[in-house]
Formats: sequence, structure tokens, C-alpha cells
Amino acid sequence: MFELIIILSAIVGTVISYAIGRTLYNYVKTPLLLPITVAVFIIVTVLIMADITYETYMSGSKWIHALLGPAVVSLAYPLYEHRELLRRLAFPILIGSLIGALVGIFSGFLLAKLFTLDEALLYSILPKSVTTPVAMDISESLGGIAPLAAVLVIIAGLTGVLLGPLMYRIFKLRTEIGRGVGIGSASHAIGTASAFEQSELEGSISTIAMIVNAVFVSILIPLTIPFFM
Repeated sequence: MFELIIILSAIVGTVISYAIGRTLYNYVKTPLLLPITVAVFIIVTVLIMADITYETYMSGSKWIHALLGPAVVSLAYPLYEHRELLRRLAFPILIGSLIGALVGIFSGFLLAKLFTLDEALLYSILPKSVTTPVAMDISESLGGIAPLAAVLVIIAGLTGVLLGPLMYRIFKLRTEIGRGVGIGSASHAIGTASAFEQSELEGSISTIAMIVNAVFVSILIPLTIPFFM
């Protein structure tokens, strides 16, 4: 009975937190009030104030976490809608995603070396630019800390969404293709959700970049680790 209460509390609390974030974002359109940002802030605050451990919270919210996979699959529909255009742009999207994967991995190594992190933390930070389920699997397979990898993924996603508009202006990136590849490669699902708010095409490009980037990162991390250790 107690376990059922924990599960229901975690699920309901998460949904309510996101709903509050969504309501705020509808009134004030700023990246600082992205629904996921507000939801994370509310949940973390409640957990700290109530002295609830992450493991206890995840014992209930794991059911929401399990929906991440189907949620990513559901993005296939807009891809189908723009399949002809995506087919023509396959090569530049692949190259852009590959460069994004390399930059994501290399920046992770730089951060690890800068702060002299141990191997467990290094393996947690390397997959920060791919979607959460993939990042957790990569981190765990290398000997990293999967929950920490998930947190770093969220941070990377939020950072990309917050700094994205500034980067677009600095590099004069005006096309939906370029923006979609950039945000999808750097900020995974969070960035993709932001891209869909701009246009369906930009979101579709971001979805492809996010998926391809995850494949590249999964292959490249084991291959590049020996060169940086």
C-alpha cells in the first residue's frame, strides 16, 4: 500500500509540476520558464524540503520515465510528413549531426579534464548531448553513473535552448535546416520540443539530428576514449 502511495504521489506530483510550468510558459514566453525547467525546479525543491531521496522518487516516476521511448517514436509522424525533403537533405543532416556528436563528446572531455573528474564522472558527462534513455545506457555500459548522466542531459538540453537564440544571431543561422540540425544535435529532445514551437519542419530536422546524433555518439565514445585517457 505504501509503495502504491509513493508511485501515485511521484506521478501526480510530476504531472502537476509540468502543468504549472506549461501554464507559466503560456503567459510568459521565455526560455527561462520552459515547462521542464519549472518542473525540475519544483520537484527538486519539494524533494529537498521533504527530505525525499532520488531513489524513492524514481521508484514512482520510473513509470513516466518508461514513456520516454514511445515519446521519441511518436516523433516519426512529422518525419513522414516531410520525408521527401529529408531525403534530399540526408547528406548535410548526417554531416552536421556527426560534427555535433564530435563537438559534444570533445566538450565533455574538456570539462572532465578542466575539473579533474574521475572516470565515473567522465563516463557520465560524455553522453550529455543525446536523449536521456540513450545517455543512461551509454553511461552505465562504460561504468558511469546513469542518474547523473540523466541530470547532465537535462542541463545540456536547457543550456542549448537558452543559448540557442543567441548562437543563431552570432552565427547568422537563419534557415530552419541549420537551426534544426544544431539544436537537435546539441540539446536532444528538449531542443527538439523547442524547435517544434518554431515550425514543424525545424522540429522534424531536429528530430532526425537527435536520432542520428545518438547513433554517432554511441559508436564514437568507445572509439575516442583511448585517445583522451
